[in-house]
Amino acid sequence: MFDFKLEKREQPAKIWLILSPLLALLGTVIVGLFLFRFLGKSPITAFTTLFITPLSSLYGITEIAVKAAPIILIAVGLAVCFQAQVWNIGAEGQFTLGAIFASTVALVFANIDNYIVLLLSLLAGILGGATWASIPAVLKVNFHTNEILTSLMLNYIAVSLLNYLVRGILQDPQGYNFPESAPFSEFASLPSLITGTRLHLGVIFALVAAVLIWGMLRQTFFGFSVRVIGASPNAANYAGIKSDRIIWLSLLISGSLAGLAGACEVLGPIGQLRPFISPGYGYAAILAAFVGRLHPLAIILSSLLMALFYVGSELLQIKLGLPLALAGVFQGIVFFLLLAGDLLVYKRIVKSQ
Repeated sequence: MFDFKLEKREQPAKIWLILSPLLALLGTVIVGLFLFRFLGKSPITAFTTLFITPLSSLYGITEIAVKAAPIILIAVGLAVCFQAQVWNIGAEGQFTLGAIFASTVALVFANIDNYIVLLLSLLAGILGGATWASIPAVLKVNFHTNEILTSLMLNYIAVSLLNYLVRGILQDPQGYNFPESAPFSEFASLPSLITGTRLHLGVIFALVAAVLIWGMLRQTFFGFSVRVIGASPNAANYAGIKSDRIIWLSLLISGSLAGLAGACEVLGPIGQLRPFISPGYGYAAILAAFVGRLHPLAIILSSLLMALFYVGSELLQIKLGLPLALAGVFQGIVFFLLLAGDLLVYKRIVKSQ
């Protein structure tokens, strides 16, 4: 009988950095086959509906892009935090505050027929996300509070605040008591990029943000500081890099991008403020960031995959009567298998003596 053990590698295995995501996707397909069979559906029909049908029409492709846009914006911001070992789990709340701030400006200036309202709404969304992210930043820098807990708990406060506002001062007085705001004016709405689809300007914002964050991390002293702190906080401290400054900046960048994502969502495809503005984009973005190896350009591809799960799951619900929650199930399976595969990035299996 052979005994094996895990031995730490001197350097991460580059081949497994590539193979791990691919094997995670393959494993997800295999698990999905059994899952669909267990649910009493043909695996071939279900997988065709999940992966092929959304890509078979222009409308399906644009819907994937629409759902990928907020994930990209949030995930590239999270990549900055995570590379600096700042664990921001509050992107969902920052997304929500961005939507609230943007909606408030759009409603207050609803009678102004000028696209300056749109610009102000987008800036307000960025400010809202940054403001919400500054709370865990203050608590961590000044009181050494764990940012995982504080940012996560703020998500629930943000959702409660949203529900209060859409049933209170932001509720449409002519909306028959439905918990939602009045629809935004044309001058407070993101223009459509393709007629007949929901593809909006926020998709361009997301792609530009990914490129800018990639350039910032690769070409600026801030990006160098982020990498040094992430690799060795002691070495960063010895080099004179102020960790508190990096904590502040990384959380503000992440919160600003999440707030912009929230603003684009309500000013774009939704068109008003509602109690439910996110199917979990803030949490899906965490998965997208890690599946994309915290690389802003790779995150574009991983975000498209997460968006495909959302669109495909909607089709599974419509055509096969399966629960919409399957999107989260598949996202979770991918992440779990990726973590399992990453074990071989940093460790090797050797025969024990």
